[in-house]
Amino acid sequence: MSDKKQQVSRRQFLNYTLTGVGGFMAAGLLVSPLRMAIDPVLKESTSGDLVNVGISVDDITSEPQRVDWTITQVDGWYESEPSRSAWVYKDDNGDIVALSPICTHLGCVVSWEGSEQYPNQFYCPCHDGRYEKDGTNIPGTPPTAPLAIYEQEIRDGILFLGNTISRKGA
Repeated sequence: MSDKKQQVSRRQFLNYTLTGVGGFMAAGLLVSPLRMAIDPVLKESTSGDLVNVGISVDDITSEPQRVDWTITQVDGWYESEPSRSAWVYKDDNGDIVALSPICTHLGCVVSWEGSEQYPNQFYCPCHDGRYEKDGTNIPGTPPTAPLAIYEQEIRDGILFLGNTISRKGA
């Protein structure tokens, strides 16, 4: 090897320094968008959780009653508490039925005994849609599918509801 040391010129020193500082700054600018893209994917999902709707099984009768509750929803870093509703009753076998109040025709809200002409039916005021007590649509009315049902579970005598299950094939 040569005894002569390799000298770094002033131009090379500035080039190395500016490249290093520029690379460090670029890496710093990329950390935030990368974290924003990756962090929500790594968080644990709570979408299928059942929620206490605040009604005891003993309070549920054979007459449909509207039950309202809120859920905690997280979209990225934004948290909100949207409200949900269900028509809940016990059928002839004593099983609990929880129906979505959303009409399958245009998404309006149906009500129990909402029409004097058709008692004991769910009625949608938007286009005179009607459903039987079990949520099946009445032929000849606008809805082409039954009302969706909620996933449900009973814990310590309290009703817990989850996501809706479409019954398009029913």
